[in-house]
Amino acid sequence: MSDVYSDLVWRGLIHQSTDESFLREWLTTGSRTVYIGFDPTADSLHVGSLLQLMLLRRFQRAGHTPIALVGGATGMIGDPSGKSKERNLLSVDALRENVAGLQKQMRAFLDFDAESNAALLVNNFDWMQKFSYLEFLRDVGKHFPVNVMLAKDSVKSRLGSDAGISYTEFSYMLLQAYDFAYLNEHHDCEMQVGGSDQWGNITAGIDLARRMRGVSLHGITSPLLTKADGSKMGKTEQGTVWLSAERTSPYQFYQYWIRTDDADVGKCLRFLTELDPEEIEALDALRQTQPEQRDSQKRLAESLTELVHGREGLAAATKASQQLHSGDLTSLNATQLLEMFADVPSTVLDKTRLEGEGLNILEAFVEAGLAQSKGAARRLCQQGGAYVNDQRAEDFNATLTASHLMAETVIVLRSGKKKYALLRFGDAV
Repeated sequence: MSDVYSDLVWRGLIHQSTDESFLREWLTTGSRTVYIGFDPTADSLHVGSLLQLMLLRRFQRAGHTPIALVGGATGMIGDPSGKSKERNLLSVDALRENVAGLQKQMRAFLDFDAESNAALLVNNFDWMQKFSYLEFLRDVGKHFPVNVMLAKDSVKSRLGSDAGISYTEFSYMLLQAYDFAYLNEHHDCEMQVGGSDQWGNITAGIDLARRMRGVSLHGITSPLLTKADGSKMGKTEQGTVWLSAERTSPYQFYQYWIRTDDADVGKCLRFLTELDPEEIEALDALRQTQPEQRDSQKRLAESLTELVHGREGLAAATKASQQLHSGDLTSLNATQLLEMFADVPSTVLDKTRLEGEGLNILEAFVEAGLAQSKGAARRLCQQGGAYVNDQRAEDFNATLTASHLMAETVIVLRSGKKKYALLRFGDAV
């Protein structure tokens, strides 16, 4: 057994634990079973889930058995932890679709076919659906002191707010606590891991298992994945960064990590990658002496994109990035172009604007929002700062025609070094 606890400490992944001195030895003297729960509020996991997936992966690679629990039952309630108001409840059909999507994604991170410590995927709906209301109150609820529930931060914060907390969400803690007791009884699971906002739920499960079965269980929480300014990582102006290629393309995913701030990239390398300490510390040193090279960001983006999207996804993302950097956009199709420029303004025009004499380049820059007026666009051209499909456009009398279209529908405009905009052309806009 490798010393996974010390590795987690080095990476800064231990926020709280039930008994540090005990866990250090316990995790090196035998193969243990560890579980983490995932909330099926969407059909894809996101960057915020990546840290927890990697924790399970680290435990499995250290010789332990990971259980990934998808909350088909608890997802029908909604965890109040870290929430200021009650969530919208999902339908059974929506939850079923979400659970199937999460299960598929988890297989990229965990080995479910290993000979000695194969990962296990479970859905708490499978055991919770067998309970009647009265049975759950009798068999589980009687072991759960209300004063323990009221003492949890997630409950206290909501009780003191205007929104309050419903009986439904108040009961969430019982369901998650029972998950831990159930997994201990049926799968010999002795440890639950989660984000720092899950400490109350984890300790509730430990207390319930002790009262119901007289067993001692353990828990660890990790810090939440946040930026240096305290905001959640994995959010952009366009929304959440997902692990699904259909929701966030490999190129967009790669670019998200390439853009990581220097203040955050060291933590991301430790939290989210399997790079060894020596390589991470070498990257830390390079970031101090040659920050402009962005070696840390490149290594982070490569590592995570390959892990989430495979070698093909990484190859496609790096190829698109290299073509954008070199100005060679001619071999890209419309989908790739739109993915590459998903973060820039896009204006849709009728394709007939390109017919006849075509669209004057000054008008194009104004309509794309890259110039406030034709006069400003003219000065941009004269100063050499106007680009069409990454080719400098110095003639302000030039016009754009169908010959300028890339992949039959798109023209890429640029002002200066980095300010892009797209013109997208269709029929009868």
